[in-house]
This record gives sequence, C-alpha cells and structure tokens, in this order.
Amino acid sequence: MGRPKEHGDATRAALLAAAERLIDEHGPDAAAVRAVADEVGTTTRAVYSVFGSKDGLLEALATRLFEMLVEAMDAVPVTDDPVADVVGVSVQGFRRTALDHPSLYSLVFLRVVPDLELGPAFREVANAAFGRLEARVERVAQQGRFGGRSPREAALAVHALTEGLASMEVRGQMLDPRTAEGLWRDAITSLVEGFEARELHPAERGR
Repeated sequence: MGRPKEHGDATRAALLAAAERLIDEHGPDAAAVRAVADEVGTTTRAVYSVFGSKDGLLEALATRLFEMLVEAMDAVPVTDDPVADVVGVSVQGFRRTALDHPSLYSLVFLRVVPDLELGPAFREVANAAFGRLEARVERVAQQGRFGGRSPREAALAVHALTEGLASMEVRGQMLDPRTAEGLWRDAITSLVEGFEARELHPAERGR
C-alpha cells in the first residue's frame, strides 16, 4: 500500500481560501507561500506538497473560479423560455461568481498576474463552463432564432458581452450598481434576440 497523503482535500481547500483572502485584502503579491501557510497555521511544506509552487497555487485558484462558475450555472434551472435561461446562466452564474470572487476573476480575466500560465486542468474546467453556456444557447437555436448564426458563435458573443460587463463591474465602472443587474439582463436579452432579426453578412454566408 502507498503512503497516505499527508495533506488532503481539507488542507487544499483551506490553503485556497487563505490565498483568496490575502489577494482580496492586499493583491496577488500577498499570496506568497509563507504568508498563505501562516494564514492557515501550517508549514510552507504543505503549500509546496499540494501545489508545487506559488504559481501552482495561483493556477489552482483560477481553476477553482471556473469550478464555482460551473456549479453556479448548473444551479440555474432549465425552463420553457430558453432566452431567459441564457440570461439566467449569465447573470446568476457568471455575474454572481465574478462579484463573489473578484480577486479570482481579476486573476483570470484581468490578468493581474500577466505571466501566470494556466495548464490543462484549468482549460478543462474552463471548456466545461463554456459548454454549459453553449448548451443553453443551443436551445435558442433549436427554435430557429439565430438567422443562420451557429450556436457556438452566438455563445461566444454572449460570453464576450458577459465578460465585458463583469470586468466593468469588478473594476467599479458601472454607473449605478443598483441598476447593474437590469443592465445585464437587458443587454444579454437584446443580443440573443437580435440574432433573430439580423441576417448573416454576405461575406459570412456559405462558410
């Protein structure tokens, strides 16, 4: 039998939570291996054992953001209104996750650590999150409401809009936070419904 893990899932979760707190309070440079270990009351060996390095810790935080996003999107019920469902996964999934975890959002989407490399584990869960959005968009396409645009292209447009709105909001650039959710809902609804009213540009036909 192999040796049992000295540092398991509980240690991993505690270290990730501590690192996020430190970044929230002091920025990404605060998530040094020693500082994270001290925050949890453990040793630097625990951090290196679980994540390998500070970059490994930051990559795990980025991956965790998308894991939480997948969980949030999966929690949005499927209804008989597919457009409202696309809005739902955008607002209740993407927006809520970004606002609940702004430092992790900034790590991934605002690239506050520009040299951070995100590997296969991150890409896998990021693709899973996009797949959740694409599945909701596909239901709109099944109603023939995209005017020739593919579900993947429409999903990419929705993602671009949600990322832009979230980035503005996380940076505090929304004019009125009290009306931000309404703006999200109006913008995403207008985008999705607008595909139905617009024919493909001649250069895009027959691709």
